[in-house]
Amino acid sequence: MGVERIKLFGISGSPRKASTDYIVRESLRYASEKYPVETEYFSAQGKKLNFCIHCDYCIREKSGCIHNDDMQQVYEKLKWADALIIGTPVYQGMVSGQIKVIMDRCRAIAAQYPHFIMNKPGGAIAVGGDRIGGQEPSIQAILNFYIINGAIPVGGGSFGANLGGTLWSKDLGANGVRDDEEGLKSMRRTVNKLMKMALMLKSIKD
Repeated sequence: MGVERIKLFGISGSPRKASTDYIVRESLRYASEKYPVETEYFSAQGKKLNFCIHCDYCIREKSGCIHNDDMQQVYEKLKWADALIIGTPVYQGMVSGQIKVIMDRCRAIAAQYPHFIMNKPGGAIAVGGDRIGGQEPSIQAILNFYIINGAIPVGGGSFGANLGGTLWSKDLGANGVRDDEEGLKSMRRTVNKLMKMALMLKSIKD
């Protein structure tokens, strides 16, 4: 009997098809190469993602969000997934507006399905135009999102990755992160830790 595949959902919070899009896709590819996984991917590029307006429709109705936009795709895949990896470009030392909207809008799914990512391991990746430009604060924001919603934050561990994958694009898009070998190592370490945690949790559940 074969090992049941881990369902891994990757999100890129970049409005462009550049470095963050590349590295999240590369993370999913790397996971597929080394582990028994089934992957799904969501890119914020070109998507309609309305701001949370704190109207409390989701709290009152318990039937999702008042906005009917591309977040519906994210909600379904978050419920589907066994493990998550969220990537963001660094804007002004913090996550992109798109990732912030995605995290904020999960208030609606949490109101309807309180355990939508409960006990699911989640990793984070941040890409900056500078080597040290806000990658770790951006990763911490994503890890906080996991903690608030009951997921299990997974870093890359000491000696090379710490909180997660931190990459330097040198403002060269995908070509920049392809050449950032230290950053790629931090991504691989993070994915390895994430997948080992997901496999351990699945074995306990089974």
